[in-house]
Amino acid sequence: MQATRAADYAIRALIHLSGLRSGERTMLPDLARSTGAPEAFLSKVLQALCGAGFVASHRGQTGGFEILQKGRDAKISEVIAAVDSPIRLNTCLPPGGSCYRREDCPVHPVWARAQAAMLQVLDAQTIADLAAHQSAALLRSTESSEKAGRVR
Repeated sequence: MQATRAADYAIRALIHLSGLRSGERTMLPDLARSTGAPEAFLSKVLQALCGAGFVASHRGQTGGFEILQKGRDAKISEVIAAVDSPIRLNTCLPPGGSCYRREDCPVHPVWARAQAAMLQVLDAQTIADLAAHQSAALLRSTESSEKAGRVR
C-alpha cells in the first residue's frame, strides 16, 4: 500500500493546524505553503477533513481553517479513511471484503496479518502525537542553532 497524496497532505495539514493555539485559524494559502500542497488540491482535501469533523472552515475576514478536538485526537488510519477510503491491502479484506476464493486461498491469511500489523501502527499514532513530536524537533533545532551561534 502506498499513501496517496491526499492522505499525505491531510496528515500534514492536520499536524500544522494542531500546532496552532486552540481556536486559532489559518488561511488556505498559508496552509498550502506549510504543507507543500497545491491550493486547489488542498482545498478538496480540507473539504473531506471538514466532512469528517476533524476541521472547521470559517468564512469572512476572520475566517480560515481550525482543527477541532476530533482532529487532534484522530488516528492516522482515520485520517486516511476520511480522505481516501478505509485501508485495505487486498479486496478480500474488511471492511467490505469479498472474494469467492477466500476460504481456499493460501495467501489470504498473509494479507490479513499484514493489514492488521499496518493498522496497529497507524492506529497507535494520533495527530496530537505527531504535532508534539514536530514541536519537540523544532525546539531541539532552535536550541542547536542558538548553541552554534554562541560557540562562534
